[in-house]
Amino acid sequence: MRRNRAYGRGGYSHYRGRSPFSTPLKVIALLLAALLVLAVAALFFLEPYWVYSADGGRLYLPWVQEPEETPVQTVPTPSQPLVVITPEPVAEDPLHAVLLPRSALSDGTARALVDQTGGNAALFDMKADDGTLAFVSASPLAVSAGVNAAAGANEAIAALNAQEGLYTVARLSCFRDNALPRQRNDLALRSSLGNWRDGDGIRWLSPAYQENRQYIADLCLELAGLGFDEILLDYAAFPLTGNLDGILTGAAYDPAGLTDVVLTFYADTAAALKAAYPDVRLSVVADPTALTSGGQSAGGQTAAMAADLDRIWVWDLGEDRDACAELLSQAGLDDPRTGLVSLSAQAGAADQSWALWA
Repeated sequence: MRRNRAYGRGGYSHYRGRSPFSTPLKVIALLLAALLVLAVAALFFLEPYWVYSADGGRLYLPWVQEPEETPVQTVPTPSQPLVVITPEPVAEDPLHAVLLPRSALSDGTARALVDQTGGNAALFDMKADDGTLAFVSASPLAVSAGVNAAAGANEAIAALNAQEGLYTVARLSCFRDNALPRQRNDLALRSSLGNWRDGDGIRWLSPAYQENRQYIADLCLELAGLGFDEILLDYAAFPLTGNLDGILTGAAYDPAGLTDVVLTFYADTAAALKAAYPDVRLSVVADPTALTSGGQSAGGQTAAMAADLDRIWVWDLGEDRDACAELLSQAGLDDPRTGLVSLSAQAGAADQSWALWA
């Protein structure tokens, strides 16, 4: 059998065999490939932790806590000491109110009449003792009783109250009301002969009935909406004069619960007024016996009413003023100097609050 052989020079082929470097080179190539894969993976993994700034790039690893930099201490330059000046609260001027006729609501004389008497506030009787109103109310009770003022009254009142620098007070005869009880006997204080009347022959609504209290609160809100700065509640308790023993007791008049009824009325009215017109003050004409030696009025008033009111008006305080002011301050009246108002037929001292009722 003939075999074919390749011959080189000399008759033999050259057999080189394996290179002694081939295996290490392969290992190195594999290592380099692995490192390249790891580098690419690391680049993608660490990309969120690279932070670039004006100083170049820095790698912030979440598991490595870098030492906090010590803040540079700077020595302040000597200067004048900083002085903080807190302004003194502006003291409120005492109230000097003057009762004006209803005609002054619309005839343009209100400011001149106040100035003539040395006052700084105009007081108007917006609900008289006879139950009539000096404005037009939307209350169903006022409409049914026919006690509203003539059409156009509200526009004139709003224009008056819009004047700059004129402080106005609206007085309401709350439960002393000679009109509504004639229409609604069920809301009145009663006697064995019919509607009970006080020493002047005037009928009264019962403060114990929620409908009556709501009626007065609604009037307060309407007057605040017309621009009055202060609402003054007069006869805002149970009666003090007349044959009190002649009042039929029961739901309308319970001698044991008069104070609770009166204080509830003040608190509810104050809350309603504050919610709708927070800048409008609420005041009450008080029985002096409720403010002397911590006494309690036969009408249900006590000094505790001061906690819900902005001012307390009292007839002819005289020498009792300081004692009343101290008692009301303890009961929660913010500033008895201006919040305690003496009602009188003559003007009072310049540094005290007073109201001229002539």
